[in-house]
Amino acid sequence: MNWGLFEGLLSGVNKYSTAFGRVWLSLVLIFRLLVYVVAAERVWSDDHKDFDCNTRQPGCSNVCYDHFFPVSHIRLWALQLILVTCPSLLVLMHVAYREAKAQRRRANGDDGRRVHLEPGKKRGGLWWTYLLSLVFKAAVDVAFLYIFHRFYRNYALPRVVKCELPPCPNVVDCFISRPTEKNIFTLFMVVTACVCVVLSLVEAAYLVGKR
Repeated sequence: MNWGLFEGLLSGVNKYSTAFGRVWLSLVLIFRLLVYVVAAERVWSDDHKDFDCNTRQPGCSNVCYDHFFPVSHIRLWALQLILVTCPSLLVLMHVAYREAKAQRRRANGDDGRRVHLEPGKKRGGLWWTYLLSLVFKAAVDVAFLYIFHRFYRNYALPRVVKCELPPCPNVVDCFISRPTEKNIFTLFMVVTACVCVVLSLVEAAYLVGKR
């Protein structure tokens, strides 16, 4: 995936954001997207290959891995980052639409006011688009925090998991590759997601208060 293009689009939203929105965007780009691209993908690159079970029964390791890792952390985080940033792109599209509309007005001799001022001073549809984008971003992060908690209790990976699913001949011990390092990255991503939720809600309260 071209994360550079993704980052460039997000940076274009920065000039239309409030101070809280700029902090949120910096947090997403530096502490979530950059950490994901530079480090997290490499940490989970060997999760299936180095998932070892103390049995040679064909298919046992694959079944146990699929049971304990129904969805990879990396794929969940990628989907989370895409969904949580889509509302910002919608705001950018709305602003571009209103700018084009203003340009058509000026071309027709109407010196209409510019319609892409500070988000806290916006009125009408753009104000609602921005506010709903904040609520959606917070809801996406909360939803993924819940999904991670359901899949991986307390967001933690054990060192050893016991599996007795067919075709395993009996209860076998399976060992996860580098669980401590993965738990540290998971905790980091969970904390940054929580901070982003707080920032989105604070910015929404700020916009409503300025309204």
